[in-house]
Amino acid sequence: MTTEDARPLVAILDDQPEVRRLMAEALEDAGFRTQSFGRAAEFEVAIRRSPPELCLVDLGLPDRDGLALVHRLALESGAAIVIVSGRAQVADRVAGLELGADDYIIKPFDPAELVARVRARLRRPRTAEPRAGPVARFDGWTARFDRYVLIDAGGREVPFSQAEGEVLRLFLDSPRRLLTRAQIQEALGGTAGESFDRAIDVRISRLRTKLGEDPRNPRLIKTIYGAGYIFLGTVAWG
Repeated sequence: MTTEDARPLVAILDDQPEVRRLMAEALEDAGFRTQSFGRAAEFEVAIRRSPPELCLVDLGLPDRDGLALVHRLALESGAAIVIVSGRAQVADRVAGLELGADDYIIKPFDPAELVARVRARLRRPRTAEPRAGPVARFDGWTARFDRYVLIDAGGREVPFSQAEGEVLRLFLDSPRRLLTRAQIQEALGGTAGESFDRAIDVRISRLRTKLGEDPRNPRLIKTIYGAGYIFLGTVAWG
């Protein structure tokens, strides 16, 4: 593999050429490869041919609903997803996170911050090998990290995103142990602050839904108020 091939690939989707150019230049100067697209249709074709490690996605697209695209990417792609949008309302940020985005950057942005956020999202996958194999079994469920699916006792498959998988793996690697927010932040390479806390809460909420948990009294993923979270299942890897 050449040095250039080893550089992480970031796919940029934004209908404004000057914004695409700004993001691409900042990322390439920081050691990333980039591909830039102005329309969702060409973006989707390209990432199927050359899957990126991370996607930067604007919500105001000429040929797709941006939030719907983010949700599809979260379900079907193994890439991390960062929304870069001029929509600054809290409702838009929450919707983006709930539909599967890993982070949300508001325009206008500082290129240095963009690079830092991208590095934070990619830090753990590029520096840490999984501590266990791609398949874990717990309480009637099978989690396949090679396919990003949960399989219930009846064989029904429920897809999960890369972001949800990162949190699920943390829990499955440390069953019956308290994980504080600080520990989760360190493990995932997140940026401290309210937006990161909200992103973690959203991922855990989505995992509970996919596992059929009662949100008022979850059985597997328990919230320890003021402390963190604990996973109460019995886990077998392999």
